[in-house]
Amino acid sequence: MNDLGTALRAWRDRLDPAAAGLPRTSPRQVAGLRREELAVLAGISVEYVVRLEQGRAATPSAQVCAALARALQLGDDEQAHLLRLAGHAADPDRVPRLIPESLHRVLDELAHDPVAIYDACWQLLHWNPLHAAVFGDLSVLPAADRNALVMQFCDVPTRVRQTPAERVAFEGSLVADLRATTSRYPHDPAVAALVDRLRRVPRFRVLWESQSVAEHQSASKVVEHPDVGEIAVRSHVLAIGGSNLHVVVCTPQPGTDARGKLDLLAAIGATTIGATAIGTGAIGATATV
Repeated sequence: MNDLGTALRAWRDRLDPAAAGLPRTSPRQVAGLRREELAVLAGISVEYVVRLEQGRAATPSAQVCAALARALQLGDDEQAHLLRLAGHAADPDRVPRLIPESLHRVLDELAHDPVAIYDACWQLLHWNPLHAAVFGDLSVLPAADRNALVMQFCDVPTRVRQTPAERVAFEGSLVADLRATTSRYPHDPAVAALVDRLRRVPRFRVLWESQSVAEHQSASKVVEHPDVGEIAVRSHVLAIGGSNLHVVVCTPQPGTDARGKLDLLAAIGATTIGATAIGTGAIGATATV
């Protein structure tokens, strides 16, 4: 029995197109979303939606499941059910990567600041349009490089710059936070693989061997934006209890013109200014958290 396909069809049938932001055009044979509309909202092909509903597709990734959950406006319990049906059952030995729909709704209220969500080992899971406008479109990076520690220690191009003192404090804080994650999820192979990759970098290895353990909470940085110039921000890390997700909100540093520049980028939109290039990978580059 194709439980996943059955659930997807039922959720699609119950969603009013108007509630999904779709215009009412020609008369509809069904009250809910058409497959074509679900495909557009989720950013996947119509053919893939058909295969999923008919049980002919391979197991969809967690990212596809999250996109479907958002498009179908599923609640937290239904989103978790969708992931279980797709073979992504929660495992206490694995780093959680499910973003609750309730958290997405909170992020919608933070659209005036750059916001990103990371998992417990600082893998980037989601970012809002203003984050893309400020820091560049991180979707152009390979998924394995969209990790704050990898960006920091493996010279991934970025627009962010820090002073030497800020960089030392930032790197020590991130590594100490990762050390705490390894004790929470000692059997997650993804965490072990990340540490193995980073240990090839001498700067990381020295910090790792210090055995420091702490939570990363905030950092100051300057974004060198190609269109509006320098933007001085401070990132604040909000920990989500029970999931160990990190919500990073960047706010303007007091006494600077950062607020005006962020408002300008928000008004113009990430699709028309500054959202493509990420950076040059210059010495002193840092991650966006």
